[in-house]
Amino acid sequence: MGWPLAVSAGLMGRGRWDLALALASLAAGHLAAMLVILLPFALMTALVEWGRVIRIAVGAAVIAYGAYRLVNRRHPRALARIRPTQLALWSFAIAIAHGAGLMLLPIYLGLCSAGEVDAAHQGLASLMGRNFATAVLVSLLHVVSMVTAGGLIAFLVHGWLGPSFISRSWFNLDLVWALSLMLVGAAGLVTAL
Repeated sequence: MGWPLAVSAGLMGRGRWDLALALASLAAGHLAAMLVILLPFALMTALVEWGRVIRIAVGAAVIAYGAYRLVNRRHPRALARIRPTQLALWSFAIAIAHGAGLMLLPIYLGLCSAGEVDAAHQGLASLMGRNFATAVLVSLLHVVSMVTAGGLIAFLVHGWLGPSFISRSWFNLDLVWALSLMLVGAAGLVTAL
């Protein structure tokens, strides 16, 4: 969800150049967040033994955070305008908070058994489990995909649709986010138990 900040940087700065710089900062922060999560786990494969306990704890934590977001719906006004120099830090913090690296962790740790995943995930698990460089490559590909998709939306809104499009068409993303967190946490708990 960094693309609105990229649009803001473009509208309040020098146009598309600032929008592109904002996207680069978002990408850097997002990539750093995933690597901070993935790389330590890549070095500690012994945690695989604790897979079930980790899944239960993470599922409970995600449900708790989703419930918190459902109850506390205030969105900090300070986030409406983040200086371009702080976008990488913002992207890092938000990617850590929403678990950008954690989504790849079950595959990397081999927590997905062969019967539970399709052939593509089995191949990815095999590659990631054996090769540190592949974990970095998967993180890079994720960031490129995220910035490409978000960048297209940001350039579309900035160049053609305008900021009024956001206020006319926006839905309650905080509510959707809180409910999806609770649903994902519950699914994680069910599969772990």
